Amino acid sequence: MPIKSQELHLRTKGVLPIQKLKLLSASGVIDSDDAYPILDNQYQPNSIDLRLGEVAYRVRSSFLPENETVKQKLERLEQYQFSLKDGAVLEENAVYIIPLLERLNLPKSHYAPSNGPKLSVDGLENGDPIRLFAQENLSAKANPKSSTGRLDVFTRVITDYSHRFEEITPGYQGPLYVEVVPKSFPIKVKTGQRLNQLRIRHGFEVLSDQDLLRIHDQEPILFDDTGSPMPIETLKVNKGLFMSVHLKGKEGQIIGYKAKKHSNYIDFEKIGHYAVSEFWEPILAGADSMVILEPESFYIFASKERIRVPAKLACEMMAYDTGSGELRTHYAGFFDSGFGGTVVDAGARAVLEVRSHDVPFLIEDGQTLFSMQFEPNSEQPDTMYGREIKSNYQGQDLKLGKHFKDS
Repeated sequence: MPIKSQELHLRTKGVLPIQKLKLLSASGVIDSDDAYPILDNQYQPNSIDLRLGEVAYRVRSSFLPENETVKQKLERLEQYQFSLKDGAVLEENAVYIIPLLERLNLPKSHYAPSNGPKLSVDGLENGDPIRLFAQENLSAKANPKSSTGRLDVFTRVITDYSHRFEEITPGYQGPLYVEVVPKSFPIKVKTGQRLNQLRIRHGFEVLSDQDLLRIHDQEPILFDDTGSPMPIETLKVNKGLFMSVHLKGKEGQIIGYKAKKHSNYIDFEKIGHYAVSEFWEPILAGADSMVILEPESFYIFASKERIRVPAKLACEMMAYDTGSGELRTHYAGFFDSGFGGTVVDAGARAVLEVRSHDVPFLIEDGQTLFSMQFEPNSEQPDTMYGREIKSNYQGQDLKLGKHFKDS
């Protein structure tokens, strides 16, 4: 029996690709304020960018709502609020809560009809309801965008009644908020700018270690720093693919950056604008190929290996693993399908946003610091990272955020 044009069927477990995200938007599962319709350039191969709303709340502390709405929590913790329409500066180490322009209406069960807005998407007629049929529950996961993490801006999406950051459970229907804490530099932001992104999952399935090894054997996903595929017996897998830090170079070569204290603010609108030397201290290669991280200082490094994400997969760098040391290695964890190009391109380095906690911590070249967790896509995205969708970080080596001039 042919599928009617106004029906959206989800049958395969996995991260929903761009074409399905657009249909979910048309169906009202992903929604936004009427004054700020969702834009086509918000969609990425495996995610949708989330936009800042019109107002920000300065609060006394971070929080999780648990048994309340975010608005109820704000009534107790708000110190003051201010408009973001014309832009405003968020001070470092202050906690802000900002309502987002998008909201979610996740189905409460596997089957849920949804009356969509009057949009035309992939041949759907204006105003026609879209009926959603799903074999699994829909849930969502948020992460900071790469440019957010590389500025040491700590952000987490929260929802009403949630007891966990970034994770949105099946059946959630309500507004989205983001907690923003600039750590190294003050930032200037305004309504509509994008600090975070959201993935929607149909069910949840992480690739097993055996599947990862099989895929690497068929079409390599990890390469050494010369661009050669890593021998399968050298891969470290344990509920993900482990990778290491690159600290070796010729004498005087820059192998990393350390954020300077008490710098000026960074305007999110200004791309390629700021001098690197104003905000960063370069870390130069030494004969010992090691660095001692100072507690609570922020560093940018690159991975020793190069990685690529095949079209049928999505990937997330796991941000914090105390088994690898008391340090966070990444704020922005999503790697979209197509990152690192094809096998011929031999992948790209992952950039590490590193902050050591509590104690000075020694890291050495080739030291394992983080893992990459792969998930299947429910189907291959229509567009790939860095190909049909422009990217600032495709084919990267050690690279600061897009707001800085190329050094």
